[in-house]
Amino acid sequence: MKNHYLVLLLFINYSISGQINSPKYSNEFLNIGVGARSLAMSNSVITSTNSAMSGFWNPANLSKINNDIQVGLMHAEYFAGIAKYDFGSIAKKIDEKSSFGFSFLRFGVDNIPNTSELIDAQGNVNYDRISYFSAADMAFIGSYGRKINDYFSVGGSAKIINRTAGNFASAWGFGIDISSTYIKNDWAVAVVAKDITSTFNVWRYQLSNEMINAFNSTGNEIPENGLELTLPRLIVGLSKNYEFEKNVHLLIEFNADITTDGKRNVLISGNPFSIDPHIGSEFNIKDIVFIRGGIGNIQKTPDLTGKMIYTIQPNLGIGINIKGVEIEYALTDIGDVSIAEYSNIFSLKFNLNPKTN
Repeated sequence: MKNHYLVLLLFINYSISGQINSPKYSNEFLNIGVGARSLAMSNSVITSTNSAMSGFWNPANLSKINNDIQVGLMHAEYFAGIAKYDFGSIAKKIDEKSSFGFSFLRFGVDNIPNTSELIDAQGNVNYDRISYFSAADMAFIGSYGRKINDYFSVGGSAKIINRTAGNFASAWGFGIDISSTYIKNDWAVAVVAKDITSTFNVWRYQLSNEMINAFNSTGNEIPENGLELTLPRLIVGLSKNYEFEKNVHLLIEFNADITTDGKRNVLISGNPFSIDPHIGSEFNIKDIVFIRGGIGNIQKTPDLTGKMIYTIQPNLGIGINIKGVEIEYALTDIGDVSIAEYSNIFSLKFNLNPKTN
């Protein structure tokens, strides 16, 4: 009987109880990144983002959108299609200096079998008693960006978090991000402070008697209602735009994520601060064709002999802009050289009600 509950219990303990006991990697789904352009450039985009997706990356750069209304969409799948990752955003220009946006994202696994009631009261196995549930993390983000002058812009985002695991557990949370960008000539600097007040998730559990018995019989701790905190994260970015000839440019951008939740498996690991650097580039041909690449996810992992070595994750991507509609594609982890699984990412950006001069 214990074996029938094992998969379900492991999933609940990993995705729920473990998060409550420690703030490390809390709300980590918000750090995957959105948009094929960004993922192709290893998420090194906080200085250069200039679309509706800026509400997620750097709300200060919402002030850079050139059209009245812009929409961004993305779909990705992970773990051989088991996990679905979807994102949508819309941004509207308020005036020549400011814009606001709304973003929604969901990372989830659907149709997970619940076998906690597989065996009936008489001890018989009844497969008709198997039900299915979803485990999903969602975020609703409202953003605003404003130009202070020709060089400097600021912005902020308020986000509502909802995380669920079937009918067993759910959490609601709230957090705030702020950012700024400074651009002069071909250089740009940006700073994004995420979860500046420590984003919180309030967890509530609703376990049936059968589920409680399954936890007890397998020696698992029964989760209790509680509060999960996401500690602040600082992202800094620097970029340089090179112009080779008219309408042909090369952008090189360096970003570094500074986390405050203790040691992480990144290039610079410390307690409480860890630093994860990553770099990306974009070759722009007449604002029509974009070729992108990036290196990130630097980790220390054991090789076949057990020796610890550093691994990196190279990414590539391409974008095509046709009359204001940009189709983007990214292939992450080229050659499967890192411990991450490679993924195909598609995203779409387009303008509604273009602003005319």
